[in-house]
This record gives sequence, structure tokens and C-alpha cells, in this order.
Amino acid sequence: MPVEFLGIAYTNDSSETTPRSGASFDKQYTLKLARAHEDHGWDRVLFAYGSNTPIPTPAAGWLAAKVDSLQILLAHRPNVSYPTYAARSFATLDQISDGRLTIHFITGGNDREQRREGDTLTKDERYARTREYIQIVKKVWTRTEAFDHEGEHYRFHDFVSDVWPVQQPHPGVSFGGSSPAAYAAGGAEADVYCLWGEPLAQTAEQIESVWAAAKAAGRTDRPRIQAAFRPILAPTEELARQKARRTVEAIRAVGREAPRGHQKVRPENTGAQRLIAIAERGEWFDRALWTPTSAATGGEGNSNSLVGTPETVARALLDYYDLGVDVLSARGYDLVGDAIDFGRHVIPLVREEVAKRDAQGAERGPHLLPVILERIAAETGTESRTDETAAAR
Repeated sequence: MPVEFLGIAYTNDSSETTPRSGASFDKQYTLKLARAHEDHGWDRVLFAYGSNTPIPTPAAGWLAAKVDSLQILLAHRPNVSYPTYAARSFATLDQISDGRLTIHFITGGNDREQRREGDTLTKDERYARTREYIQIVKKVWTRTEAFDHEGEHYRFHDFVSDVWPVQQPHPGVSFGGSSPAAYAAGGAEADVYCLWGEPLAQTAEQIESVWAAAKAAGRTDRPRIQAAFRPILAPTEELARQKARRTVEAIRAVGREAPRGHQKVRPENTGAQRLIAIAERGEWFDRALWTPTSAATGGEGNSNSLVGTPETVARALLDYYDLGVDVLSARGYDLVGDAIDFGRHVIPLVREEVAKRDAQGAERGPHLLPVILERIAAETGTESRTDETAAAR
């Protein structure tokens, strides 16, 4: 299966290492970053969601009219609008973008962040609501006759939409999370299930959990898997490690002054807790996974790095592809420059090798974990780095 690459659609020039220099919604920067992705081999970009950030839906609509082929992954929290309204908004945006839209439904893993916009449900209640929300949105996208809904979280009657998405039967549904409740909801409803970059062994476990949940929900297909990383590239391994150390120093220097802040207490969401636990076990894992960037941000978001030359990072991404990951999400810290470098030097290498694997009918899946780890050991001349004792190269 062809691999896909997902980048980021920030609306300003900030990152964990760089304070914002202009407006929160800088149209010219947003377009510059998007074109850096479109011109260098990326498939789509993510418009993220935050309680205090520019609203992603109109920003995505504006960008869709400015770029030619770049696809959009739109993050959406169910607590901010009624599902019938949201479904029509998404269908309208799919029309504007000529069918280039996927929706990433965010349940929310931080109670304080959710309460900023009036959401007081518990985490498990939020996952149940998200599942119901996605089911309603899909119905609105596909039903041509009025219908009623009497659910746990939503009730309405005699509803039918008059705006339809370009994509049939509907745009893709993306979902993420690392708890049993997340696996159950996403396994049942998602086309793409999103994971943060973890060591190969833990990623294999999560893939199996997602696929098991899909089977338990009665599905005959399985969600595609996405994994997210922060690549740190340089011409040599040593230069890449030096760059990685400078990156962590910059993250710590910016600290809570960064526009999106960094958590100072142990986070509530399971995914971030997993990243912190992994970082506490060691710095290096497998071929090139490096955890100090995650430790420096308190496990905030997509924060584990892949460090090395473009060839090393490409081989690391192929390890995940062989494990069953179809969508590779990546973003650097110099957003425009890193998007260009990754597109020029990593994406072509990965696509070429994936094409070879597909032509050969190569097997993929989490059951191949032992084979992949043996290959890493043979190619690097060391045991697969699974704890702090294997940090040195």
C-alpha cells in the first residue's frame, strides 16, 4: 500500500523552540508553510485544534482555496458544535477543497483544557460522546431522507442535509488515543487511527489493540495506522546528535513562554503518560528514536524524535511501515525549513523503498516485530536499543 506523509499547517511561525513573532493567524506564513509541504512531496497537512487558537475550519477553507493538491486533515472537538452543524460544515469544506478533506475527531485528554470551552464530561464519557458524534456525522453525510436520533448525548428529529461531500461515501475519519476507551471508539469508527511515535514494541502492541477493537466492533476491515514523529536531520550521525541536543536546550530555554506552553505537571492523557514513561526508561530506542525532546515538553503532543541522517531516518520510518504503519506524520522545529528538508531528503527514499516492498508483495504487520528488530541489530551492529544501556553508538 502506498505510504502517506502528513505535515503540519500552523497558522504562525512558533514552535517549542521559537516564540511567535507575529499574529496568531498569519495568513502569509500559513500559506508559505503549506506550499513548502505541497512543493516537496507531502500528501496532507494537519490543522490542529486548541481552545485559544485560531478556529481551524475557516482557516482550512481559506487555505484549500489557495493550494492546488495538498490535502487537509482538520482537527475537531465534538464539544464545540452540534454534530448536524459540524457535518454540514465538513461537507461544505469538502466541496471547497474538491474532495481533499479528512476529519480528525479529538475526544480531549485534559480536563482543564476541555472545561475552558464548557466541557465537563469525564474522559470515558467523552469517548462515548465522540463515538456517537462520529456516527451521526456519517449519517448526515450519507442519508438522503430525514431521520431522527435519540442517543445518550444527542437528540434531534426530522433532519436531512442538503449539502453533500465530494468524497463518497464520505470523507475519511481520523481518530487517536492510547486508552482502552480510545481503542474501542476509534477501532469501531476510524478510517485512520493515530498514534504518537513510540518504540517499535509498544507501537506493535497498540496496533494489535486497535485492530482487536475493530474486530470486536464487528468490522471486517481495519483502520489504517498513523504514527507521528519529530525528525531531526543532519548530514552525519554526529551532527544530527549535536543538533538534537541543541533542540532540547532551546525547548528548555523557551519553556512556558512558548505560545502553546509546556506542561509542568504530569499530564492527564494516557498518550502523554506513555511518552513520559518511555523517556524515563532511556534516551534511545530501536534504530533512531530519541526521547529527550518528549521529556523536555512533559510528553506534550507529538514529541519523540527520530535523529540521524536522512538515510537513517528513512530506514527508521520503513521499520514502522513494515510494522503496519501507513501514514507517517512528521514535523520539525523550524517548520518551513524542516518541511522542505524532510521532503527533499527523506520522503523520496521512503517512497522508493515502499514501492519495492509493494512490488514484491512484502508482508507487513505487528507480528513481524521480531524480524524487524533482528534487522535493526544486523544493520546497526548493535542490539536494538530498547533501554538506557544501549544509548551509545
